Amino acid sequence: MKKTIRKFAPAMLVLVALATLSFMAKDGVTLRLRPQQGKTQTVTTKANMMTMMEVQGQTMNMSQNMETRQTFTPKEVTDANSVVETQIEAIKMTISQMGMKLEYDSEHPEKTSPMLAGQTKDIEARLHKPTTLTYDALGKLLGDSIDLSSRQLGVIIELPEEEIAVGSTWTSSTSQETNGLDVTAELTYTVTSISKKSVDVNVSGTIKGKTDDISGTYTGTASINPQTGMVTNSSIKQNISMTANEQGMSIPMTIVGTTTMEVK
Repeated sequence: MKKTIRKFAPAMLVLVALATLSFMAKDGVTLRLRPQQGKTQTVTTKANMMTMMEVQGQTMNMSQNMETRQTFTPKEVTDANSVVETQIEAIKMTISQMGMKLEYDSEHPEKTSPMLAGQTKDIEARLHKPTTLTYDALGKLLGDSIDLSSRQLGVIIELPEEEIAVGSTWTSSTSQETNGLDVTAELTYTVTSISKKSVDVNVSGTIKGKTDDISGTYTGTASINPQTGMVTNSSIKQNISMTANEQGMSIPMTIVGTTTMEVK
């Protein structure tokens, strides 16, 4: 069981993821990616997850809380493209199951629970390592950045080409393979209000695996800065079902939780 915890924790972390506004009409705006060049901001993401799994006829619950602090700096911004440098500054997480509490804090590695030692080596290998991502004017990854989609910033989303108003909707689709999971997430954004300071949207969507081993839903809200188009905060609930294979056993799992993000 301890091995199971170590094996599935990274997958759960995964399952745990811009524009200038042109006021072309009284109630409508057009979003285009244009972050402020040279300005470094910090993204804090908090994920609180509960995983229910069935192992050999027994139902077990595991809670997992993770907080990630990530910086990003737009290095080059034009009307066509934005080049952004990002890196993870700190990660903190707590896993509780069967009376055990496992903890990790990248800023205090000496306090790491021994059972997490193998997993945290992979995490620490990604800390303070700058990654460069290039987006087009609609927030889509370009070129080599596509191969780094797992490191994509939650503050940058794909934007609609058309002008939007309250009630407008648009969709985006993202696929990636991480920790052996090949998944596609499709999200729909619905505009609920527009002001000079914020474009607020409701978010809904689904996640599907390449096979039938994973499926789920997303619901939540997000706010977009009207001057930069980047998401300033969001709160998304997940409800995901998946089947994992461990030592010849099929283990059904349900993961529910909430992920919040804030930019400062």
